[in-house]
Amino acid sequence: MSYQAPLRDMRFVLHELFDVSGHCQQLGNGLERETIDGVLEEGARFAAEVVAPLNRNSDEQGCRLQDGQVTTPDGFRQAYKRYVKQGWASMTGPLDFGGQGFPQMVSASFHEMLMAASLSFRIYSGLTEGTVLALDRHGSAVLKERYLAQLVSGEWTGTMCLTEPQAGTDLALLRTRAMPQADGSYQLSGSKIFISGGEQDLSANIIHLVLARLPEAPPGVKGISLFLVPKRLVNADGTLGARNALSCGALEHKMGIKGASTCVMNFDGASGWLVGEANQGLACMFTMMNDARFQVGLQGLGIAEAAFQGGLVYARERLQSRAISGAKAPNKAADPIIVHPDVRRMLLTQKTLSEGCRMLAAYTARQLDLEHHCSAAKRRAALLIPIVKAFFTDCGQEVASLGVQLYGGHGFIREWGMEQLMRDSRITQLYEGTNGIQALDLVRRKLLGDGGSELNALIDELATQVAQASRQAQMAERVGQRLQQWRALGESVLQACRHDPEEIGAVSVDFLAYSAYVLLATLWLQAAERASAALAAGSSEAAFYQAKLQAADFYLRRVLPRAGAHREALLAGAGCLMSLPEADFAF
Repeated sequence: MSYQAPLRDMRFVLHELFDVSGHCQQLGNGLERETIDGVLEEGARFAAEVVAPLNRNSDEQGCRLQDGQVTTPDGFRQAYKRYVKQGWASMTGPLDFGGQGFPQMVSASFHEMLMAASLSFRIYSGLTEGTVLALDRHGSAVLKERYLAQLVSGEWTGTMCLTEPQAGTDLALLRTRAMPQADGSYQLSGSKIFISGGEQDLSANIIHLVLARLPEAPPGVKGISLFLVPKRLVNADGTLGARNALSCGALEHKMGIKGASTCVMNFDGASGWLVGEANQGLACMFTMMNDARFQVGLQGLGIAEAAFQGGLVYARERLQSRAISGAKAPNKAADPIIVHPDVRRMLLTQKTLSEGCRMLAAYTARQLDLEHHCSAAKRRAALLIPIVKAFFTDCGQEVASLGVQLYGGHGFIREWGMEQLMRDSRITQLYEGTNGIQALDLVRRKLLGDGGSELNALIDELATQVAQASRQAQMAERVGQRLQQWRALGESVLQACRHDPEEIGAVSVDFLAYSAYVLLATLWLQAAERASAALAAGSSEAAFYQAKLQAADFYLRRVLPRAGAHREALLAGAGCLMSLPEADFAF
């Protein structure tokens, strides 16, 4: 199954909805439309010609562990060398250390392409960018000087080592220890599991960021520190020294992303260096975690786009039965299945969820770009990240499942590639915090944390945009009603959670889903407004803009009503969840 980046839709989102050139001027990076479009075109070529052809074989072949060394699937090493040589690895890195300083609004589009082309391949470079971010913000001058340039270039890669067998979401249970040494370093001992790219043959060195406890550290999450632990020690002159006392003990046998090495990492007195302040590791790690959660959201979006493309091609080519209203291709043995209403329902659901998520990704990326010097953007990004991570990955799984359904029995067969997308996408709902944890974060930390202030600020902003939507008045009225309902629902959730803490967990998943569906509705309204304006101006791309109007209409009529079901469910309260005694969960 081939992949081609949806460049026209990406340009629509970046330039016509969000004025990425103006955004870049505000950031002061000097990027203009011509440069941005050129980067995206080259990125699309790299994704389609270099990365996408690796995807099928990487699933069949997987990674291999022998004598502590992991071998990645055929073609990954060569592709990664090209990735580094062409400068893609340094795209978002800080300028002071050889990076290109591209904003998230631009880089997110390229990263979506990589996720769609081969999620396994992208995983190796994705966490490196988070490592750079955490080290740049929290590392000492010495650590930055010694490690950042090679991480930025992609010569070295990075990982995030949090999870232990007994400590997943609950990091208070973490046991890995760090013992201070006379030279200012630390010796780390313990085991970490589920470490993406913990060992591989792509880069000359792997820089692990590891959560561990110092002696006499406070109990719980307040006693966690962050350490930089390299696979190979680095000499004062920057050359690589001896291998550190760490190893890959095993590779996990997984449902999907089989081309990405997911490792059990053993630290046996490995040398490491403190990043940030002692006992403040979780705060440092969350710098990396927020970026990782946004990137995982893009993974869901990439999978969704790939599944939509595969389903659309198949629906146009597969001949089965005649249209209910009469033959549409009388010169053929049967009509292509795209003529059937239920097939169109699935395709339009795929299309509107994928394109809607792309719009929300760009809006969120803008907040991430601005948050470094704007507290309002930082609050907005914090509110949106759990929604992006959870909803996009839920959509990725749904759209991939619809892709399997579109192919019928062939979708269940490996040779067509659709079932791989469904397997690959499943992990995105789990790692970097399960989607249930994202929903708890949204309600507990974000909504309850400020009493709904930031949510209401977002609704105010969106309501202003809806009020200005003059070309699509009926659509605007319906979206406006949903925004009012969202505001009232937020207040209901606040009151319920203050009255009964169990309500936090009972309402969270449905509240996140409701929020996401309404957010996408406001963005589809903006897309319809822009399309209407373009058509009124006599655009030569009338078919593209007309399709936007029809897609927006479908989303509001056939997808947005899902929000009502989530509202009804969460208003039912926690009682029906918590009243059944544990012993009565019988079988």
